[in-house]
Amino acid sequence: MDRRRFLRNLLSGATALAIAPALLRGEHAFAGDPARFADGLHEHPWLAGWKSVQSETLGPATVSLEGRLPAGFAGTLYRNGPAWTERAGFRYEHWFDGDGMVHGWRFNGDGTLTHHARMVATPKFTREQKAGKFLYPVAGTTIPGMQAIRNNDDANTANTSVTMINGRLFALCEAGSAFELDPDQLTTLGPVTWRPDLAAIPFSAHPLVDRDGSSWNFGSISMLGGNGLMVWHIGRDGALASADVLETPVPGYLHSFAMTDRHLVFVLIPFRYAEGSGAFFERLRFQQDQALRIAVVDKASPSVARWFEADFAAIYHFGDAFERDGRIVVRAVQHPDVDDARSPMKAAMSGQAEAHGGEGPVRELVLDLRSGHARWEDTGVAGIEFPVFDARTPSRGPARLYAPVRASASTAPYFNGLGAFDIARGRRQVHDFGPDVLVEEHLFVPRPGSRRPDDGWLVGTLLDGRRGRSGVAVFDARRVDAGPVAQAWLPYTVPLGFHGHFAAR
Repeated sequence: MDRRRFLRNLLSGATALAIAPALLRGEHAFAGDPARFADGLHEHPWLAGWKSVQSETLGPATVSLEGRLPAGFAGTLYRNGPAWTERAGFRYEHWFDGDGMVHGWRFNGDGTLTHHARMVATPKFTREQKAGKFLYPVAGTTIPGMQAIRNNDDANTANTSVTMINGRLFALCEAGSAFELDPDQLTTLGPVTWRPDLAAIPFSAHPLVDRDGSSWNFGSISMLGGNGLMVWHIGRDGALASADVLETPVPGYLHSFAMTDRHLVFVLIPFRYAEGSGAFFERLRFQQDQALRIAVVDKASPSVARWFEADFAAIYHFGDAFERDGRIVVRAVQHPDVDDARSPMKAAMSGQAEAHGGEGPVRELVLDLRSGHARWEDTGVAGIEFPVFDARTPSRGPARLYAPVRASASTAPYFNGLGAFDIARGRRQVHDFGPDVLVEEHLFVPRPGSRRPDDGWLVGTLLDGRRGRSGVAVFDARRVDAGPVAQAWLPYTVPLGFHGHFAAR
């Protein structure tokens, strides 16, 4: 089938009516118990990171900074994550299910910081607010009496990440459209249709910015019940540059991807559906006896891939990727426990404090372009997630990685430190926040006017459950072990999220 016919059939009326059969199907209810979670929160205050909000907005609250912001550091840290997880005595069991809340942490330039947050007003959230109960399917918990949906955006939670393109702010999730927000007020402007015939096609949560300022992303057609990826290319002006269908030989799960100057790399994790009914992640079974299928796509021909196979690995997030001596090397965080990978922090969602072992090793996937072979190599780094790097690093060699780490014994089964890892030189720096602070993703912010890789700062969010406060920290990226150069704490806690974007002022 030629690509035009494939795309035309994909977007036909019959397909659109059944656009979410895989990700969003379920029949029976298996809900958590809000009362049990409340009991757990009383005993373990760090569970505030998984507590449901009860208000559509938080703040604004302005607080003083401790320490001093470096010269040149100014702007707003935007963060997104699941926030509304309980309604009418029904609590989601899966962390990925809650409706999204976008936070703005604005550094004011006068020694203060202002926090405000707002729920993303998706059709799902708006209708469920009015009804006072959950109505629509989600990825990991089945809902009683679910209402029919027309397409993915009827059930879009917009809860995973944010990005900014040409001054426009977008809330993103894995299986639906991007939702545009006002960057100042965080009010929802609505779903984005990059081209009229591509309405509601998934625009995933991990777009990558190219050196020319354009953005690449994908949408998984396997989430629509078929095989293939939609490969998006958005210009730096925010207009659609191209949208191509990359046909895939088998279904495969992927949450993010990697990129070099020349290539996009998509790693498809083999899976099957368990018999019976249930939500997507309830029925998902990763196939550990099968190989990964890896597509290497030249940016000049986004609908064509060269395919590789490698040993199975469960992966959500990638670090950097680079090309050298006829090979592409991709850094990835592997999850050794595939059941935990299907439902991270499941115990926390139900108010339990069980040990969590989901943070895996960083390994290198080596793709030999000459031989067509692929293999995994160990790096010696483990116990991290949500890796980031300075995108200015030349892609002919490895970048330094920054990530939350398990730095020491902690009251919570979560990260309590921040690490910097120069894998090529075998060097690492770690700052330990102590046993009571939970550490989220920290983003790299380049120093204005500098082109030197890793010359800049890290900024990210924290949760101190014992003191009942959430906060933000700023580090010198070259001296992570020296601790934050500035931090601020709110007089309240906010739910933990996943990913963010820093918009420099």
